[in-house]
Amino acid sequence: MYKDLREFIDLVDKLGALRRIDGADPRFEIGGITEVAAGLPDCPALLFDNIKGHKRGFRVFTNATTSVQRAALALGIDPTLRPLDALRAWMDKRKALRPQPAVSVAKAAVLDNMIAGPDVDVTRFPAPIWHRHDGGPFIGAGSLVIMRDPDDGWINASIYRIQVHGPNRVTVQFDHGGRHGAIIAKKYWDRGKNCPVAVVHGEDPALFIAGFEYLPDGRSEYEFAGAIKGVPIEVCAGPHTGLPIPALAEIVFEGRLPPMTEATLPEGPFGEFTGYYAAAARAGPVMEVVAIHHRDDPILLGSPPMKPPRFHFGLPFRAATIWSNLESAGVTDVAGVWQHVSQLMTVVALRQRYDGHAKRAALVAAAHSYMARIIVVVDDDIDPSDLADVMWAIATRCEPAEGIDVLRNAWSSALDPRISPADKERGVTSHSKAVIDACRPFAWRDQFPPTSALSADEVREIEAKWGSQIGGRQRTDDR
Repeated sequence: MYKDLREFIDLVDKLGALRRIDGADPRFEIGGITEVAAGLPDCPALLFDNIKGHKRGFRVFTNATTSVQRAALALGIDPTLRPLDALRAWMDKRKALRPQPAVSVAKAAVLDNMIAGPDVDVTRFPAPIWHRHDGGPFIGAGSLVIMRDPDDGWINASIYRIQVHGPNRVTVQFDHGGRHGAIIAKKYWDRGKNCPVAVVHGEDPALFIAGFEYLPDGRSEYEFAGAIKGVPIEVCAGPHTGLPIPALAEIVFEGRLPPMTEATLPEGPFGEFTGYYAAAARAGPVMEVVAIHHRDDPILLGSPPMKPPRFHFGLPFRAATIWSNLESAGVTDVAGVWQHVSQLMTVVALRQRYDGHAKRAALVAAAHSYMARIIVVVDDDIDPSDLADVMWAIATRCEPAEGIDVLRNAWSSALDPRISPADKERGVTSHSKAVIDACRPFAWRDQFPPTSALSADEVREIEAKWGSQIGGRQRTDDR
C-alpha cells in the first residue's frame, strides 16, 4: 500500500487515471478545471504544475478520491470492484480494523525545508480561489488541523478549511461549536491561552479519510489511518508546537490560535458540497503562522466542495453507516445502500419478505439520512449505486398516488439552501423528506411483469469474459 501522497499519485498514474495540467491560474482556473474533470465519465485525478505566479515544482493534486476506483485504492481494497461490491468490502474491512498507534521517528521528510520568523510567507504556495464567489484563496480544502486537548493530551486531526489572509495569517473554519477542533480551542481560550495548532497540507489519503470520518471523542485519526493502511503512521514533533505531525506530509504550518476576543478575520464565503453558498463571510479564528515546513517540490492536496453529483469521495461512507443501522435495527435482506447527489438522496435495495418491509427500511434509512430529502427503496434486482437503474425502478414500479409519503420536521442542516433565511435566523434546521417506494407491489409481486434485463450475476459473467474487449471491468476473481 502507498506510504505517502506521492506513492498514491504513482499508483493512480499506473491505473491510467492521472492527468497532468501545466500553467493553470490558481485564481478560478484550478478550481474550474477540477470541477469539469470531476464531471467527466472517467473522472480523472489532476496534478497541476508550473502554476501561474508560483515556482515550478510547487504542485496541487485534486480529484484524488472522487471516483469509486480511487476511493477503493485509498482504502486498500480492490480498485476494480463494482461500486456496491467496493462499499461492501469497505464495510467488512472497517469491522475488522485494528487501531495502529502512531510511531515517532527521528528523521522526517516534511522537515527538509524549514522556515520561521520573519521569513514565513504562506503565499509562496499556490492557494486556489476554487469558486468564483469565494471570499479569497483557500489553501486548506482537504487539509488536516492538528490540535492537542489540554485536559488529557488527546490528539485530534480533523479536516477544516483554511483561508489565506496574508503572509503569516490564515483562518480556520470549525463549522460549528460542536466540532472537536472548536471544543479544544475553546478550552485554551477559556483559560486565557493561545491554542497551539499545526495544519497539514498534502497528507496521504488514509489520513485524509480519517480526517473527515466522524470518530468519537478520544479516538485518534492517526490510529484510524494506520488501521486502514495496516501499518502505523510515522510522526515527528513539530519544532515549534510539539504537536505530532505526519513525517511524510508535504507541507505543514505551525502556529497558534489566539482567543477570538483578541483576533478575528472575515472567513468565507465558500462554495459548499450542496452546490450553493450557505452563508456570507463571518468572523473566524485567526492562526498566526510562526513556522512552515515542507518537502522538496511540495504537493498541496486540494479537495474543494463541488456541485453534485461531484463529491470528494467516490464511496458514500454514510451509506455504509445506514446499511449497518438497518441491520442493527433488525431489517433483514438488505441487498445494498447507496447515496447520490453528494449524499442528498438515499437508496436502499432489499429482497421483500413481508408487506411493509420496504416502508420499514425506508423509515429507518430516513432517520439516519443527514440532509437527504429523498429516500428511495427498490427491489434487490436494482443496483442502488446506478442512478439510471434507480430511476427506471421509480418510473416503472412506483405509483405516485400510493407509493410516496412525506415525513415532516426531519434531520437537515443550516447548510440546506432550501431553508429560508428567516427560518435559519429562528434556528430552524429541519426539512421534509419524500419516501418513495419503488418496489414491486408486495401483494402481487409474483404477477409483476418479468424484466428483460440481465441479472447482476449475468452482468458480472459478461464483464469477466468480455470486459477487456468492450471497455468494461474485467474481473480476475468471482466477486
